[in-house]
Amino acid sequence: MKNLIQTRAFALTSVLLLPAALTFAQAPAAKPTTAAKTATAAPAKIRRTADGHPDLSGNWTFGIDLPHADFQKVIDGKVDRVHYDQSARHAINNDVPGALPWEKGPTYKPEYLPKVKELFTNESKVDPVFYCEKPGTPRIGSPRKIVQLPTETIFFYEDISGNTFRIIPTDGRKHDPRANPSAYGEAIGTWDKDVFVVDSVNFVDDTWFGENGYMHSDKMHVIERLWLSKEGNLNYQATVDDPEVLVKPWTNYARVIPPDNSPLEESPACREDDAHRLMNSDHHLQR
Repeated sequence: MKNLIQTRAFALTSVLLLPAALTFAQAPAAKPTTAAKTATAAPAKIRRTADGHPDLSGNWTFGIDLPHADFQKVIDGKVDRVHYDQSARHAINNDVPGALPWEKGPTYKPEYLPKVKELFTNESKVDPVFYCEKPGTPRIGSPRKIVQLPTETIFFYEDISGNTFRIIPTDGRKHDPRANPSAYGEAIGTWDKDVFVVDSVNFVDDTWFGENGYMHSDKMHVIERLWLSKEGNLNYQATVDDPEVLVKPWTNYARVIPPDNSPLEESPACREDDAHRLMNSDHHLQR
């Protein structure tokens, strides 16, 4: 838990500056956002790069699990009020063309179930994200900005733990067995027709791949799939495989990410100052 997300009231006043890591677990269905409605109003031809692949470049919506609200600023006595809905990335969509079948949650081997339950129960005390640590992949979710180049694609993120980028080679190389383990893994990108496939391995084992105590080992293997809809939205879906702790690979539901024109903001410094004030193990509904 962090001072930046200590209360819902504070989150509401800072939501445009402080996006949280994406909840990589089942979430309640939400109504389409204004941005999504706009994006789906007029179907458009999928834009493509010179090599014929869909062009994923651009800014995309980020979100924390908060209801519709107004963001109000007062400058020199003038009130500027903006309505926002940051639930776009948390809506469950069962009718996304091109999406894979998904399951509600991962299936852990029996010997790991007690550990997962303990982590979930004590989330506010042990979740690394609450203590300014990186959320890792795929918990961080879809990128806020994509820059697609001929031999590599770059993902940019805004997160409370700090601004993050991932450079994903698309030049045909294989995974580097000498790469250092990291929170976001070592990624390579390929195209499966019009779907951009990001294959990541070589993870550290101290992140969660989703809420609810979804721990993993350093053997985790993540496949992220990104593709454009005819309406101009970015579709994102991830599959997690970890033969050490999971019975089988787990695919989460596909997310529909509307485009977003707001610029990326530099993340403020994350300073944890709440742990010593915890009185119980309540979950804080920050996502």
